[in-house]
Amino acid sequence: MISLLQQLIAIPSLSRDEGAVADFLEQWLRKEGLEPHRCGNNLWCCHGSGPAVLLDAHIDTVKPVAGWTRDPFTPSVEGDRLYGLGSNDDGASVVALIAAYKHLIAKPQAYTLILSLSAEEETSGRKGLEISLPEMEAACGPISFGVFGEPTSLEMAVAEKGLMVLDCTVSGVAGHAARNTGVNAIYKALPAIEWFRGKQFEKVSPLLGPVKMTVTQINAGTQHNVIPDVCTFVVDTRSNGLYTNEDLLALIQAEAPCQTVARSTRLCGSSIAEDHPLVLRARELGIATVGSPTLSNQALCRFPSVKIGPGDSVRSHTADEYVNTADMAKATEIYVQLLDGLKV
Repeated sequence: MISLLQQLIAIPSLSRDEGAVADFLEQWLRKEGLEPHRCGNNLWCCHGSGPAVLLDAHIDTVKPVAGWTRDPFTPSVEGDRLYGLGSNDDGASVVALIAAYKHLIAKPQAYTLILSLSAEEETSGRKGLEISLPEMEAACGPISFGVFGEPTSLEMAVAEKGLMVLDCTVSGVAGHAARNTGVNAIYKALPAIEWFRGKQFEKVSPLLGPVKMTVTQINAGTQHNVIPDVCTFVVDTRSNGLYTNEDLLALIQAEAPCQTVARSTRLCGSSIAEDHPLVLRARELGIATVGSPTLSNQALCRFPSVKIGPGDSVRSHTADEYVNTADMAKATEIYVQLLDGLKV
């Protein structure tokens, strides 16, 4: 697994530019005796019969940040750490899931197992898992549940916040700044911004807490001596699994003192029932169950799912990213223990 991850790190695979790493993995999987299907830069394999179970990890990375002290595309092992861009997020999960998939299909299971290696996760792009899911389900049937490999310190995230970006507009009347004319759109926007800061939605998740809304950008004005007639601002909205993005949007549009438009409602929160067989198996194994504030490919899926994998989310998207090599083997062991012989 260490060798495979080193080879992946050495191939730049920035999100939306994963062609080279997809080519490499497609050839590598074939050499391992698997039969990968390709959909854009997404790869998937399936084996077995019965209800479909999805294993997914993403092959793309973010761009390297400025603080790297080593070449992000030159993997290096120092002690028990493997450094390199994408080592923690999400290469370690990629190689651990591949190893688990090969182990699990070596004997009959009560389900069809799908291995998905997906593109464009880091940018929530529309040519990632979103385009390969229909192809997989057409071949293997509806997916019963999914296991998403992400850096979770080997804890199982049984709920994940969704994302909705809102563009908000407040209108005023232009005028000369030296005169008492016009209606300043910035001043009119202040109560709306305060509304987003203070709004509390009724439903609070035990794992994910309340819906969180944060004003992150603001823009107004054309020049210093003109009273602005339009003020726009952006709100990052993180749903908590108890509201759909569509429900939240409707509530916000009904109450917020501004015009509000969602860029998209497709990135929903996710959760899985406490008595789901996979969750019960995790508890038997002593695996902690948690909620996750970060977004993953789970947001694109409308079936139950969990997120679990090697590495630490805190190290994702940071300079000198690394993964502990022992965690990859441990992750593979956990994936196998969770799924081997599971009744779906």
